[in-house]
Amino acid sequence: MGGRKTLLQLAGKPLLLHTLDRFLPFRERICQTIIVAHPGDLRAIEEILGESAALAVVPGGARRQDSVWAGLARLVPEAELVAIHDAVRPFVAPEAIAAALAAAEETGAAIVAAPMKPTVKRVADGRIVATLDRRDLWCAQTPQVFRRQLIFEAFQAATRDRFEATDDAQLVERLGRPVAIVPGSDLNIKLTTPEDLAVAEAILARHLAPNAAAGSPPHVTATS
Repeated sequence: MGGRKTLLQLAGKPLLLHTLDRFLPFRERICQTIIVAHPGDLRAIEEILGESAALAVVPGGARRQDSVWAGLARLVPEAELVAIHDAVRPFVAPEAIAAALAAAEETGAAIVAAPMKPTVKRVADGRIVATLDRRDLWCAQTPQVFRRQLIFEAFQAATRDRFEATDDAQLVERLGRPVAIVPGSDLNIKLTTPEDLAVAEAILARHLAPNAAAGSPPHVTATS
């Protein structure tokens, strides 16, 4: 991407701020914001966000899993639910966030996800070995929301067993605990390539981004 993605400009505004805007409707519910970032970006992010007693900017680790754990370590005691969100998903709908929070309160864990649309092939040695039934397949998104004690238990077990996951829900799944799915949107894209940035610019230009309430930066529980 030509630089670390969180600080990239999207329509003249840092990508991180676009993402935080989606949590504005929940600012009365959320007690703390934790931004987990590359150590070299900490000062720049602090300058963008300003000072707040309910906000922390902490250095991440070598793996995503290490970075999330670094954020969890800074949680304030009153945080009952933890919402972990990719900072480079700037178009998550507030309705999806609300649904994930409600489902996690009921179940203990919930993620935003979208049904698989393409036909999916399993391949070995350059040849198709199976066509998967996409009716049962969902593409994981964020936020992923957990009861505090459950996500701590999941990370502690993963550390003990030296288990590495591709998302946080997988750590809870391996404990045998249920994880609810709430529908997301194809607009909830994760910006990882220059082409994604062009798509994001088009989403904003066509006014397709979810609306967020006006106001000051929110206090989301955890974003990395």
